[in-house]
Amino acid sequence: MRLIAASLIALATVGAAPPAQAPATVRLAAFECGRLVQPDLGRFNDTMLFAGERREFVAGCFLIRHPKGVLLWDTGLSAEMAAGAPGRMTAGIAIADRLKALGLTPADVKFIGISHYHADHTGGAKAFPEAELLIGAKDWAAVQAMGGDDPQRAALRPWTDGPAKATPVAGDRDVFGDGSVMMLTMPGHTPGHSALLVRTASSGAVLISGDQYHFRENRPVRGVPTFNVSRAETLASHDRFEAIAKNLKARVVIQHDPRDLAALPAFPKELD
Repeated sequence: MRLIAASLIALATVGAAPPAQAPATVRLAAFECGRLVQPDLGRFNDTMLFAGERREFVAGCFLIRHPKGVLLWDTGLSAEMAAGAPGRMTAGIAIADRLKALGLTPADVKFIGISHYHADHTGGAKAFPEAELLIGAKDWAAVQAMGGDDPQRAALRPWTDGPAKATPVAGDRDVFGDGSVMMLTMPGHTPGHSALLVRTASSGAVLISGDQYHFRENRPVRGVPTFNVSRAETLASHDRFEAIAKNLKARVVIQHDPRDLAALPAFPKELD
């Protein structure tokens, strides 16, 4: 009986799925993809908090290197968009030039993950037409419904009008299949807005905001921008975002806050 019991335990152990954990080689790098001056922060909180305050935001971009491929999360401002708003916007170093510091080319990027379709997150995307686009399904539907001359659609033209592969993501997506890089649905800012969770072996969980929040001070007051598509969905996504951050003891990175980007290793150094 002891032998039978031991055999059953052994079989159960063999058959059990291992817990999802980050491979030792998942690495996360962050860099600026432009800067934006916000002359009035009041529009980022519909209770009139922060009205009249001026602040400079960054457009944060993130490169995740995984044994199964490379994911680029958001692509910042385009040079054309920055040129059209002198004094308000500046473009960063081209992402392709950034990649050279890590020995990569645009062809090495397997996935481009877009937190949402706003132009300050998609500006550099078309430089990566060989990558598979991952975008929230409702955001993809919104982009498809835009006119052909809409700059938000034009930024994604290799996927909207060309042969490049787009994958509309409904719900969450485990990008590499091992739980280490998760695209998390957080609707409200746009219909298909997403955040990104990256789990590294040494640095733990990192929760990258998309535009769930735009700056640190708006987070504890649960601010809802006046231009979000749904207040109720934004607040529900705030709840989910904060619960995930608490349960995983995750480091939160607010993509537009220069303080959060500066707190990460200076590119090309990486978290691992």
